[in-house]
Amino acid sequence: MSLNQLISIIKARWLLATSVFLFIVLLTLIVSFVFPKKYEAEASVILDVKSPDPINGIVLPGLTSPSYMATQVDIIQSERVARRVIVALGLDKSDQLREQWRDDTDGKGTFEAWLTERLQKNLGVRPSRESNVILLTYTAADPQFAAVMVNSFVRSYIDTHLDLRVEPAKQFGTLFEAQSKMLRERLEAAQTALTAYQRAKGLIATDERMDVENQRLNDLSSQLVALQSMTSESISRQAQISPNSQEVLNNPVVASLRADLSRAEAKLKEMQATWGEAHPQVQQSKASVAELKAKIDAETARVTSSVGINKTVSVSREAQIRSALEAQRGKVLKLKQERDEASVLLRDVENAQRAYDMSQARQYQTSLESQSNQTNISILKYASPPTDQSFPKVGLNMALAVFLGGLIALAITLAREMFDRRLRTIEDVNMGLGQPLIGIMPKSDAKSGAASSRKGLLALKGHRGVPELAAPKV
Repeated sequence: MSLNQLISIIKARWLLATSVFLFIVLLTLIVSFVFPKKYEAEASVILDVKSPDPINGIVLPGLTSPSYMATQVDIIQSERVARRVIVALGLDKSDQLREQWRDDTDGKGTFEAWLTERLQKNLGVRPSRESNVILLTYTAADPQFAAVMVNSFVRSYIDTHLDLRVEPAKQFGTLFEAQSKMLRERLEAAQTALTAYQRAKGLIATDERMDVENQRLNDLSSQLVALQSMTSESISRQAQISPNSQEVLNNPVVASLRADLSRAEAKLKEMQATWGEAHPQVQQSKASVAELKAKIDAETARVTSSVGINKTVSVSREAQIRSALEAQRGKVLKLKQERDEASVLLRDVENAQRAYDMSQARQYQTSLESQSNQTNISILKYASPPTDQSFPKVGLNMALAVFLGGLIALAITLAREMFDRRLRTIEDVNMGLGQPLIGIMPKSDAKSGAASSRKGLLALKGHRGVPELAAPKV
């Protein structure tokens, strides 16, 4: 269909098109004024996802995940937030709302679930695409009520977000409190066991007896080595002892007696040569020599016996030191065993203390988290009662009515034309009948009998078996 044909159809059926267009526009205008007005209040919050946690001191990795914003939107739209709004505003105590619930549901279900669903239907949540801002809107017939509701949703969302953060900390705090109590009892039991063992064994935390006993053991070992050398030397000396041995010859008494003996024997020889064997002085000198020899033999025997006595003393002292050394070694080993057992008990105390300290640290941290009243959510904008209605929007509705009314009027006009086709232009004759145009006749005016400016079209209809002229309807 050409533009000329479209214009001719609209001109011919302008009344129908105008009626349809005006009907749609008037209907839209009436509906816009008949429908109850609704107002939309808007508030906004911002989520801080990059600042470190004030308690942990680190940026929580979950805050920067792409799903964090979607999770926050779901929390705002959750039943828990809506129920908190209901309690905060006292809507659960409204008799009027309960009467509406009975009328809508015939008392089926719960009033809280019905009211929650109604509130959620009027709530709109829209996260910003390129930022951490979330917009909250609420639609109601009363602008003041809409502002109160959206502000209440904002506060309930912040409180719910805080509860979701604090509740796990409280649960963990209870767990760590019970764990700390058990670990404290275990620590006290370990300390009691260590103290009892130290008291029973006479040990102290920094027992220096081990060092003293080790020093005594070392001293006894040194003494034993020295006595073993002395004993060995005494045995060797005793084995080599004789009247002409070095020990005897070096003895001053023996040496003095031997010198006296030499002089006495020399004097005896002189007297024998001078006076003979029977002289009294010779006899006296022989007695003196014999006495000196007896003294020398006695002193030699004494020196020899002293070497044996020294060996016996050395052997005896060596046995005593050896016995004392074995006793000291047993004492040191026993003390070492006691200290090792005390060390095991001390490690038990240290491990229990370490576990208790860790549990106490976690309990303190969770206690701080459970008492936290700060979140990473800040309110950017509080909702105020809107002055302009959000529905229905008369200007937008009328613009759409004009546009859609024109399209619908045109569609209805074309549909009417398809059911009642007329030949209005030369293109209609050529395309509709497939016959050549032979002339244009003016249409007479029935009232004046004169020729009108309106013209009729004549087409030859004998070309395809119809041998007469036909004047199409105009």
